[in-house]
Amino acid sequence: MRPLSTRTAGFTDSVIRRMTRISNKYGAVNLSQGFPDFDPPREITERLAEIASQGPHQYAITWGAQNFREALAKKQSRWTGLTIDADKNIVVTCGSTEAMMAAMMTIVNPGDKVAIFSPFYENYTADTILTGAEPVYIPLVPPSFDFDANLIEDAFKEGAKALVLCNPSNPCGKVFTRQELEQIAEIVIRYDGYVITDEVYEHIVYEPHRHTYISTLPGMWERTISCSSLSKTYSITGWRLGYVIAPDGIIERVKKVHDFLTVGAAAPLMEAATVGLCFPDRYYQELQAHYTHMKSLFCDGLRQFGLDFTEPQGAYYVMLDVSKYGVKDDLHFCEWLAEHVGVGAVPGSCFFREEVNHLIRFHFAKRDETLFAALDRLSELDVKARKISI
Repeated sequence: MRPLSTRTAGFTDSVIRRMTRISNKYGAVNLSQGFPDFDPPREITERLAEIASQGPHQYAITWGAQNFREALAKKQSRWTGLTIDADKNIVVTCGSTEAMMAAMMTIVNPGDKVAIFSPFYENYTADTILTGAEPVYIPLVPPSFDFDANLIEDAFKEGAKALVLCNPSNPCGKVFTRQELEQIAEIVIRYDGYVITDEVYEHIVYEPHRHTYISTLPGMWERTISCSSLSKTYSITGWRLGYVIAPDGIIERVKKVHDFLTVGAAAPLMEAATVGLCFPDRYYQELQAHYTHMKSLFCDGLRQFGLDFTEPQGAYYVMLDVSKYGVKDDLHFCEWLAEHVGVGAVPGSCFFREEVNHLIRFHFAKRDETLFAALDRLSELDVKARKISI
């Protein structure tokens, strides 16, 4: 038999999703894979129940149902201050995962380089490799996760065509300041590059931090491909509704790539989710308050137990430092944690290009009772972990 693809030979399964399976195996409280255990807004699920009998049940327009795109354009125009056209600037995708892949395939050629901040969501490297490009990593240095702008410039000097920006960041919860984004923008413009954003946590930001869309900075609209989804904002991660927003010249190419990747997003789900896109600003204020409550509950518990962690500025993840337990293999530690402590986490090494084995990631998008159950089990971590060698 002839050998399989060399491009994908180094791929493993997703460590994040593997940790969900391990959590399920041991009956652990799953704080690994980032999905909530509470229901979406009632208005959306009630509309879905109506659609189950009424339809639509057939293909929508390939790049997204008209009413969905119009509602999305109106919402994002309100939040960004840009004038976003439903027909010229939007492609609806099967989750932000496909949005990122479509964006990457639209602007990157085999042999190009793509700059990626480290730590990173694990798909970014895979997306880059699948396009035949080469990832170049720029460290976000714990615990504050600051970066050196000179390293961004070095990446573009070495031929990077694009930079991937996750803001707010998964896994570290960093919210890039306007000043930091202006530094990035200045370099990208000077080297005639692109920015591909992942902004799925755009509405989950904690005071006093503010989310700035890099596409709104001077000179950046024409060179930003903004990717996001409805998954986190409306607690519908299983619906797989994402989107790309970009200038019309870029979007015309994204449409073609998207058509041959997945044809289109699910028509019934777009119809139901359109209700959510029309929510008033009050919904997003309540969402922020809800996540602020969950962050406080979980972080206060960790602090009470004397555990070392980085409190997030946005998103819903906490990076816990387990170096005091002498951890040498963070994957093994997370497997042990699920089995013997009863809480699921993700090893930090799957997010970093650098050699990092002392950080693990929890998420707190859970009901109060779930978080209390997890904290009850984590109250024993210090005692149990000091008795092992991993």
